[in-house]
Amino acid sequence: MATAAGTLAHHAESGVWSWLTTVDHKRIGVLYGITAFSFFIWGGVQALLIRTQLAVPNGEVIPATLYNQLFTMHALTMIFLAVMPLGASFSNFLTPLMIGARDVAFPRLNALSFWVFAGGAVILTSSFFFEAPGAGWFNYVPLAGRTYSPGQGIDFYVIGLTVLGLSSLMAALNFAVTIMNMRAPGMTMMRLPVFIWMVLIISFLLILALPPLTVALIELLFDRNYGTNFFNPAEGGDPILWQHLFWIFGHPEVYVLILPAMGIVSEVLPVFSRKPLFGYSAIVFAGMAIAFLGWAVWSHHMFTTGMGAVPRTIFAANTMLIAVPTGVKIFNWLGTMYGGSLRFNTAMSFSVAFIALFTIGGISGVMHASPPVDTQQQDTYFIIAHLHYVLVGGAVTGIFSGIFYWFPKMTGRLLDERLGMTQFWLWFIGVNMTFFPMHYLGLVGMPRRIYTYDNDLGWGFWNMFETVGAFVIAASVLLFVINFFRTMQQEPTASDNPWDAPTLEWATSSPPPEHDFDVIPVVRARDPLWYNRDHNIQAEQPTGEHIHLPPPSYYPLLLAVGVSVLAVGPISHIAFTALGAVIAVYGIWGWALEPTE
Repeated sequence: MATAAGTLAHHAESGVWSWLTTVDHKRIGVLYGITAFSFFIWGGVQALLIRTQLAVPNGEVIPATLYNQLFTMHALTMIFLAVMPLGASFSNFLTPLMIGARDVAFPRLNALSFWVFAGGAVILTSSFFFEAPGAGWFNYVPLAGRTYSPGQGIDFYVIGLTVLGLSSLMAALNFAVTIMNMRAPGMTMMRLPVFIWMVLIISFLLILALPPLTVALIELLFDRNYGTNFFNPAEGGDPILWQHLFWIFGHPEVYVLILPAMGIVSEVLPVFSRKPLFGYSAIVFAGMAIAFLGWAVWSHHMFTTGMGAVPRTIFAANTMLIAVPTGVKIFNWLGTMYGGSLRFNTAMSFSVAFIALFTIGGISGVMHASPPVDTQQQDTYFIIAHLHYVLVGGAVTGIFSGIFYWFPKMTGRLLDERLGMTQFWLWFIGVNMTFFPMHYLGLVGMPRRIYTYDNDLGWGFWNMFETVGAFVIAASVLLFVINFFRTMQQEPTASDNPWDAPTLEWATSSPPPEHDFDVIPVVRARDPLWYNRDHNIQAEQPTGEHIHLPPPSYYPLLLAVGVSVLAVGPISHIAFTALGAVIAVYGIWGWALEPTE
């Protein structure tokens, strides 16, 4: 290692400036992870305020206007600022390592995508200092129009999501090019780790789904501020158009959120079952099928809009059909564990819990493929139960599994297993306490987004039960934070491959060097490290060749600042547009002329 490291084009630096200028995919992954987890905690605080307000009948903990802003911002924070970037954190850190590359295809674009994400997050979150959006995360018009939302909250929503979408689009293009073109010798597409397949599928979902959302956001911005009438029926517009454009993005977005967890579970289960993944090809093609069918189900969110019998029938059938590839994945995960030598550490426990909790969310989702059932449950707490079993019980549970699994690779340290298992059980109990009773409350008529309720309705007990469960979840997250900081204060003791895992990221040191690999590995099988171990194939030794790495650059950060400042111009003052444009142009000019050596 020392021989190769001595021939690097430059050396890794330390300090705050090195983080602001880094183009190293691993550091960018860490930046995504820390930022996203901070927003996850902030979104959790919002949820606790919501649950406290609903704990008892006729609650008066917070004002009604703030409550509307909280349930809107809770969803936006968790979806766009926490779960999505947590998945991006794993994608950034692991993708080059798992395919045997030294970096992503466009390192500076990778840095730009993070800083643009940070700018969009600041814009969206700063709305609390002025007026936060309060029309729900899906922001239906005419409620989101100027007549019923006269303040600037919806404008912050529009600008924030537009900037965040730009970040996601850049990242998606980068990962797609990286995976398609930078795989190690012998790493054919059907030897890719399942997690990398999920990253690739997500990349194409984002590339195709973000343009419709961007169109809808720009049209809403113009309706609110420049006198157009895209969604105004009095002037020939159509408010249902917003729903179509939003859900054409919104349902693929669900898979953008859940597929990283599916990829994580597909990596964790074989390692702690001590056997290869059962039905690798079936899981890969099931992921493709989910992505393909995800474009044919969006209007099941709109069964109550009077779209007619034919489209209702088509979208109902497609929604039922998409359950098939999802079920294929579940049965293949169970098949992986069947007959294996199971080891239930924290990472494995979270993966198994993912299967159970996601299955509950999936079953309640299939129920909504039936228009009569969906009509009865529309806008009730049953929908909230379904959504949270998929995104909290599914996506976030899978993310925790990935954190415990890859933490030694990322930091060289093993998280405390005793604290980890305690956290797991608190999490599992809290998730079910909080979200399962919502099914019942929805069926007996409790509407979503309700601010308070009368004691005579009989909803008080289960709402208090759910609120207690929410604080159990909070205790679980707090325990993880304690575990994290305690572990980071210790000296690195993890070996390069503490789990005896089969994929390439475990072939390098923990944490990996800046250049990832001293020698680009040669892949001979789907589980390369297990194949090399069983066939006694030794890793090639470094020869001292020159390893080129792109130098640090502050231009991605500068350009992101310019984009963010420019973006707030339409909702503030034209001077911000001019200033942002100048900064952005300077950033692009400097980027183009910056030396690459």
